[in-house]
Amino acid sequence: MKRPVISAASAILAHTPSLAREGSKPSRELARSPELEEQFLGSLRTFEQAVAYPPHQAFVGALHPRELPERPWTGAAPNGASRFTPAGEIMPEEEFLALLASMDEFGLVTLEPSFAERTVAALGRHPLAARFALEHAASTAGDIEAARSEQGALPLHVAGRSVAAAIRRAHNADEALSATVLLENLASKATASLALMHLLEANGIDPDSIDYVLGCGEEAIGDRYQRGGGNLAKAVAAAAGLANASGADVKNFCAAPMPALMIAASLVQSGVFERVAVVAGGSLPKLGMKFQGHLKHGMPVLEDVLGGIVALVELDDGASPVLRLDAVGRHRVSAGGSAQAIMEALTIEPLRQVGLAMLDIDDYATELHNPEITEPQGSGNVPERNYKTLAALAVRRGDLGRAEIGEFVATRGMPGFAPTQGHIASALCYVPHARARLMGGDARRVQLIAKGSLFLGRMSEQSDGMSVILQRNDETAGG
Repeated sequence: MKRPVISAASAILAHTPSLAREGSKPSRELARSPELEEQFLGSLRTFEQAVAYPPHQAFVGALHPRELPERPWTGAAPNGASRFTPAGEIMPEEEFLALLASMDEFGLVTLEPSFAERTVAALGRHPLAARFALEHAASTAGDIEAARSEQGALPLHVAGRSVAAAIRRAHNADEALSATVLLENLASKATASLALMHLLEANGIDPDSIDYVLGCGEEAIGDRYQRGGGNLAKAVAAAAGLANASGADVKNFCAAPMPALMIAASLVQSGVFERVAVVAGGSLPKLGMKFQGHLKHGMPVLEDVLGGIVALVELDDGASPVLRLDAVGRHRVSAGGSAQAIMEALTIEPLRQVGLAMLDIDDYATELHNPEITEPQGSGNVPERNYKTLAALAVRRGDLGRAEIGEFVATRGMPGFAPTQGHIASALCYVPHARARLMGGDARRVQLIAKGSLFLGRMSEQSDGMSVILQRNDETAGG
């Protein structure tokens, strides 16, 4: 029987420093203090700095996370860092805003005419320009003063301009259709669509060959009757030109990518669909989330990028890494909420099911948040904490000696490199790296582990999570 594989993956970042002030935390805090706002705006990075930042280069696949230099990473010299990589790109803000405008189908976005002319022209020089709706982006140019003065409109200050763009609300009284929420939704759509377009272009994939798209982002698409009921996946499919595809969204807070991969694998294994794309766009509310810690320590505002990841799942092509449906970890209701109990359920139990030891996994990928972002605000080094928990479990299980804990963390873990957009950091960002290492023979198995916080919705005290093993497409690597 043929097995489901991840046949292609892509990763992009959009550098959006002007949108960072629209993140949930900055939008609240900056309004209270003109002095803090001035400090915030003075600490935003240039595009060149964002491209040179080593974790961003790791995100788009220019280097493996274990190849990251010693910290601090801020202030890194360009060192030949490129905007484009085989996995994707880091897009500058002005091009991204033109791309975002191109995806507005409801007259929500207005671009200041000279800004529109310049940014659409820049987007027209992009390698994927043929896939972009450039004429539509240009058509959003209009009377910016009239647009910004509409009740409930959100003005966007870009690159020192007074107002270069504005977002209208779509309903006078519906909070779910406010300008702020619609900007969040459009940003997620644009980042996910850009990543999907890169995947199609880089791998020569016929858009019509993809049957279904599963979205696993954190946006809440809906209206006042359905709030976050949404379906961004099909909107992304349409934007990327997937004429034969339908789609749906999978919601599970930060953990959503792993259930989405499992559903995709099950759909292709069962023969319901031949090719399923799992897509995740960026989370605009999390921009600038920990900015106060950065400013306190004299650092730039590091949460100024939106991520986008796509993984394509289909039946075995003879080369791509296999998604093992017999080794799926899940967090049962009865499992308990301690960090150890969660890791036991997500890591140890699925290994036990298929007779594998912990050292049979070459790479563990879980909550790969960039510690240079999280530590200044007091959140600690999340990946390192997880890897120490995994190492302790390996010792308790007898797979590892206590003296080998450090080596386990260094060689089977990795530094965090993802922006603090939980669903993307929760293992999905590692999929392009996992494919490269498994197909290049540098690894035999990778375990992708995602965790989610159900208590955030105030409906349950439970946490959740899911894991899956990606395995080299080689029978001798079977367990």
